[in-house]
Amino acid sequence: MSEISQSGKTGSFNSEALRDPNYTPPLGTAIPLGIQHVLAMFAGNVTVPIIIAGAAGLAGGDKVFLIQVAMLVAGLATLLQTVGAGPIGARLPIMQGTSFAFLPVMIPIAASVKGTDALAVIFGATIVGGIFHFFLGTFIGRFRGILPPLVTGLVVATIGLSLLPIGVEYVGGGKFAKFVTKDFGAWYHLVLGCSVIVIILGVKFMTKGMTSASAILIGLVAGYLLAIPMGMVKFSGISDAAWFAFPEPLKFGLKFETAAIIGMCLMAIVSAIETVGDISGITKGGAGREATDKEIAGGTMADGLGTAIGGLFGSMPNTSYSQNVGVVSLTGVMSRHVVTIGAIFLLVAAFVPKVGAIVSAMPYAVLGGGAVVMFGMIAGAGINLLSDVKMNRRNMVIIAVSLSVGLGLKAEPDVVGIFPDWAKMMLTSGLFPVAFLSILLNSILPQEKD
Repeated sequence: MSEISQSGKTGSFNSEALRDPNYTPPLGTAIPLGIQHVLAMFAGNVTVPIIIAGAAGLAGGDKVFLIQVAMLVAGLATLLQTVGAGPIGARLPIMQGTSFAFLPVMIPIAASVKGTDALAVIFGATIVGGIFHFFLGTFIGRFRGILPPLVTGLVVATIGLSLLPIGVEYVGGGKFAKFVTKDFGAWYHLVLGCSVIVIILGVKFMTKGMTSASAILIGLVAGYLLAIPMGMVKFSGISDAAWFAFPEPLKFGLKFETAAIIGMCLMAIVSAIETVGDISGITKGGAGREATDKEIAGGTMADGLGTAIGGLFGSMPNTSYSQNVGVVSLTGVMSRHVVTIGAIFLLVAAFVPKVGAIVSAMPYAVLGGGAVVMFGMIAGAGINLLSDVKMNRRNMVIIAVSLSVGLGLKAEPDVVGIFPDWAKMMLTSGLFPVAFLSILLNSILPQEKD
């Protein structure tokens, strides 16, 4: 058996040792596990800048730059979480990446302002929103009393349930296949996605040790290789990508507009709630314990600081990535140093666009197969948190009302069409209404007597 050490001693593969966040596994173990985390979040990390570039009417070099910086900032922000700096950072296996939650704020800016001026407005608001998010982290631990397992379990479960449609959409070929190529749901997408799911489950439960822990990586690589003879991997982007490029800070400048800043700060509240849920999901799913106040505060501050740094470099707002919570829950690997390896890989990819191009060429259906398993594991981690809650009528009503309203409004956002845009963003986020209602109802409903 290898030694488990708080000081970070290395040793041979040991699944129990890897449940310790401070354990440092050998490089032969850490590298594939770290790359597995990158593959899980890579598509989401580059999708947000691609969407904003399209909305702003940008293409070519500007779009490549946004993708490049997204990888750079994700790597830096992840290091803030795993390595930490003073009170900043949860020092847990938390992967950071560009956030989908802020798209309702950024798309209208990109569509109305257009061009690089839109990016200047977005990045200015991103910096202010990140500072506000950091400020939330300085006192969020004081409110831990209103975030019992009933609330955090609902938040984590909501994250997973909200993401499941995205995973299924990826299996069908993604939005590009749905709206552009019109081959959404074609047999070859479904074959690829289902093959990845079968491979992941087979490797996870029919093997042991390092192979079992790398099930997601093996499934994604196998799906990638299967897609090549099917003609579903586009190599043109790989050949066109440069071997080296240096991201230029403040390339598009900064503009500070009040409406954009308010929108970013409001969504920062939603992002902070998501981060608390992600941290709780990681500690519960990976180590079977509750997150500490220090971990929650440090993780939230790192989230905000990573976003502010991203605005300076020309990246969209950052957040903890929920799909990587699924990776931790599925593999049981809690070593933060594994995710540090993933962060280093992202930094390398940022300076070597050719590496990023190879990964980004992976078909959506392949990513979807992995996403279905990982997003389901996030929901499972939330249910695991809820297993510590006594399921009496009071608590079941809180769960029922919170989930019904939160997921219902997310599914039918037109119901709140009469509200102003900022309110619609909050109400249809899924996370905010679930968190708000569960906290409110848990505070005002009387406890049932035994």
